[in-house]
Amino acid sequence: MIKVVFAGTPAFSVGCLNALMQADDVDVVGVVSQPDRKSGRGMKLSPSPVKKAALAAGIDVITPDKLRDNAEALAWLKEKDCDVLVVVAFGMILPVSWLEVPKVAPINVHASLLPRWRGAAPIERALLAGDAETGVCIMQMEEGLDTGGVYFEKRIPITAESTGYTLWAELETLGAEALIESLPKINSGQLKPVAQSELGLTYAKKITNDERVVDWKLDADYIERLVRCFTSKPGVRTTFQGKMLKIIVGEVLDGSCAKPAGTVLDIKQGLAVCCGDGKVYRVTHIQPEGKKVMNAADFLRGASIKVGDVLG
Repeated sequence: MIKVVFAGTPAFSVGCLNALMQADDVDVVGVVSQPDRKSGRGMKLSPSPVKKAALAAGIDVITPDKLRDNAEALAWLKEKDCDVLVVVAFGMILPVSWLEVPKVAPINVHASLLPRWRGAAPIERALLAGDAETGVCIMQMEEGLDTGGVYFEKRIPITAESTGYTLWAELETLGAEALIESLPKINSGQLKPVAQSELGLTYAKKITNDERVVDWKLDADYIERLVRCFTSKPGVRTTFQGKMLKIIVGEVLDGSCAKPAGTVLDIKQGLAVCCGDGKVYRVTHIQPEGKKVMNAADFLRGASIKVGDVLG
């Protein structure tokens, strides 16, 4: 029986936790998650998805506000006497004192094909960059940011239909599969970590709110990927006459334009806009400020937007 302590926080982590709890050869002896956060209209304290899942299964959970120089949390980890510490989107940097506790290894389920997209937002960055594929790596944890050796990986294609939401769902499932497939071999020593190459190294910096505002000077293909990446939560937005318009679905059209970026070219079958590379992006589904998602053509019939107006 492999004794595991699990560290994770968001919904993405729950798939791996559930897989571990269901495995016949694994005993999840403890869970670490981030502290409860205020959320919802009432801003009430709510436990993380991982904490909810662990408590429902009767597993001991701690939610320290920090790990470094936290003797109580470290003592808790040592008492668990775990073979493997499994980390999935925990959201805190683990100090060396924690990495040294597991008898076999501290491992991380990382949602990219390392060394490409180390860091905070690997799923979004892979889609925005136009990568042909992505995947998950089971990685040995060390002090550096996603620098440890890779035990195992699984790959999936990024298609023209992939969205941020679908990739998150696919990689949650893939991560759980990769973890369950590799964990017994890691525990037995059958799998050894392979050092990452420095070739192709990229960092997936955190997504900012400003990045989800359309800059029509960008290429149309990038804008199309941007919309797919964040539709429909939290969404990508542009503005017209001080009002926010959230772009839900769109497409790049054949042909070109010679107007300034952001210029509205057509409003008959959607909102066709000139982009920085001279291509045209057409918004087909839109969410006006304070309203529900609607077909862009229906919205435009009652809107004040006309050909020649400039968005953004």
